[in-house]
Amino acid sequence: MDAPKFQTQSYDTAPAALARINELYDSQINYLRDALHRFVGGETFKEHVRAKYPFVRIQTDTVARADSRLSYGFVAGPGIYETTLTRPDLYADYYREQLELLLTNHGVSLEVGLSNEPIPVHFSLAENDHLEGSLPADRRLLLRDQFDLPDLASMDDGIANGTYETSHGGPRALALFTAPRVDYSLHRLRHYTGTSPEHFQNFVLFTNYQFYIDEFVRMGLELMRTAPDPANPRDDDDCIAFVEPGNVVTRRVGAPAEAGDLKGAVPPRLPQMPAYHLMRADRSGITMVNIGVGPANAKTITDHIAVLRPHAWIMLGHCAGLRNSQQLGDYVLAHGYVREDHVLDEDLPLWVPIPPLAEIQLALEGAVADVTQLNGYELKRIMRTGTVASTDNRNWELLPHRGPERRFSQSRAVALDMESATIAANGFRFRVPYGTLLCVSDKPLHGELKLPGMANQFYRERVDQHLRIGLRAIERLRGNRAGQLHSRKLRSFAEVAFQ
Repeated sequence: MDAPKFQTQSYDTAPAALARINELYDSQINYLRDALHRFVGGETFKEHVRAKYPFVRIQTDTVARADSRLSYGFVAGPGIYETTLTRPDLYADYYREQLELLLTNHGVSLEVGLSNEPIPVHFSLAENDHLEGSLPADRRLLLRDQFDLPDLASMDDGIANGTYETSHGGPRALALFTAPRVDYSLHRLRHYTGTSPEHFQNFVLFTNYQFYIDEFVRMGLELMRTAPDPANPRDDDDCIAFVEPGNVVTRRVGAPAEAGDLKGAVPPRLPQMPAYHLMRADRSGITMVNIGVGPANAKTITDHIAVLRPHAWIMLGHCAGLRNSQQLGDYVLAHGYVREDHVLDEDLPLWVPIPPLAEIQLALEGAVADVTQLNGYELKRIMRTGTVASTDNRNWELLPHRGPERRFSQSRAVALDMESATIAANGFRFRVPYGTLLCVSDKPLHGELKLPGMANQFYRERVDQHLRIGLRAIERLRGNRAGQLHSRKLRSFAEVAFQ
C-alpha cells in the first residue's frame, strides 16, 4: 500500500525545486503518519504500508567544471548524480544554497521526484510523538510486517569514508549522507543532547568539563536579559534566544515567545552529552556541548552533528602539558594530531594525515591575542602551537614510563588529551572545518598532577578566559564566507557536490 505517486519533474530554479521537494516530503510523511495513527488505534492493513523519500538529481555530459577555487557546489565530471532528501523544513536554507550552486555551476536542470528508498516509520514521528512504548507486544511485532523499519544497510558512512561504490550504470552520490542516515542522526541528537535539531547552530564548541558549560549558561542568560543598544552595537546583538536541555527556551528581553517555546521542560536528569544553544535567526549562533570524557563520546556526537553541516566545530578542553617549559593555564593550539584514540581506525586509517586549517588556526590565534591583549613574542609565552596526542587510556600515566614518553618525544607532541584527535579526524572525514585550543591543567611527566586543590584554583582562573577566547574565535570565523571556511583540503578526488 504505497503512498501517492508523483512524476519526476525538471526545474531551473532552486526555489521551485525546493517547493517540489517540500510537497513530496509532506505528502509521504502525512500518509505515513495517518496510517500509523490508524494502526495504533487498532487497525490492521492488508498490504505493507510504504512511503518514500524525495530525491534530487543532476545530469551533465561535459568535463568542464566550475571555478577551480571552489570547494563544493559542483559535480566531478560527466554522469548522473543523485541523493535522497529529508526534513526540508529543517534544511530549507541549506538545500536552497546547494541547489542554486548546482544550477549556477553547471547550467542544467534539476530533476526532483520520489526515490525507491522507503521512509522508516520511526522517522515519520513528530517531535513529541512516541510509538512502541504505547503498543502491546503483539502489535509491536505486527508493526514490522505493516511498516518499513530502519535499515542499517542504508545508513552507513561509505560515501564519507570513500568506500562507497556506485552500482554499474547507477547514479553517483550527490551528498555525503542519505536521507535515512540524516534522519537517524537527527533522532540520536535528541537522545544524546536533550535538545531538538532545530536549535543547533552552525558554529559548535565542544568541551569535556561542566565548568565551561556553567559559564556559557551564565553568559547566555545574562545576554538574554540585556536589550540590544543601537547606540553601541555589539556582535551579539543578533542573538535571539538561549536554549537549554529539555528545549527550555529563554528569549531575548522584549522579544515575544514563539510557537513551541512553552513545550520545553527541565529534564529530571541531564542527558549524556547536554547541548546549549545561543541562537541567531540565521543559525549563525553558537552551540556548546559537554561531550564528557573519552574518544567514544567525541566520535558519537560528531557522527550525528555532522549531518547538520555546520560551518565549524572547535574543541575547548584541558590537556596534560608534555613540555617542562609549559605552565599550568598555558594554551595549546593544535596543528597536528597523534591518533592513539583508536575509535576511528576502521573509518579513517592512521596513515591519513589530519591537516591544520588556516582559517580556523588564524581565528583561534587571533582570539587568544584579542582576549589576553598579548601579541608577537609575548603571546608565545602563554600559547604554544604544536602536535596534540589523544589517547583512549585515561590512566596513561600508569603505563611503563619510557613507552609513551618516547612516542610523545618522537612525534614532537606538546600536549595530550582524550578527545581532540577524534573531533579533528571526524571533522576531516565529514568535511566539517575543525580546530582545537586546549588549556594545560597538569604536567604528569614533570610531577605536576591534577590534584583537587590545584585543579579548583586552575578552573577558577582559566575557564572564563578560555571560553571567551572560543567565543571570540567564532566571531572572527562568522565574518568569513562559507566557501572560505570549507577548505579544499577537506575534499576528495571525486567529491560530492553538497557542502
